[in-house]
Amino acid sequence: MSGQLQTVGDDGPERCAFCSAEAAGPCASCRRSVCGDCCTLTEGGARTWAICLDCDRKKGRSLGGAWRGLGIWLVGLLVALAAIVALMEWLAPS
Repeated sequence: MSGQLQTVGDDGPERCAFCSAEAAGPCASCRRSVCGDCCTLTEGGARTWAICLDCDRKKGRSLGGAWRGLGIWLVGLLVALAAIVALMEWLAPS
C-alpha cells in the first residue's frame, strides 16, 4: 500500500449506450443509459419520460402498452384471488 487513494472501477460519468457521450439518464422502457441526442420524449402521459431511439423505433413513444400490461396483470391477479376464495368457500363445511 502506498497510502494514496485508489480507484475501484470507473469513477467517470456514465456514458450513453449508443454514442458514448455523457448520459443524461436511463431509457424509461429498457433502462439503458442515453444522452439527450439519443432519446425522444414520450407522448400522452401525465409525466414526460425519455425513450431511447431503439425503443422508439420498436415500440413507439407511448407507454400505453406498459400501462395496459400492468392492468391486465392486476386483473389476472384479482381473478386468481377470487377463484381461490370461491374454492375455499366450496370446500368449507356447512
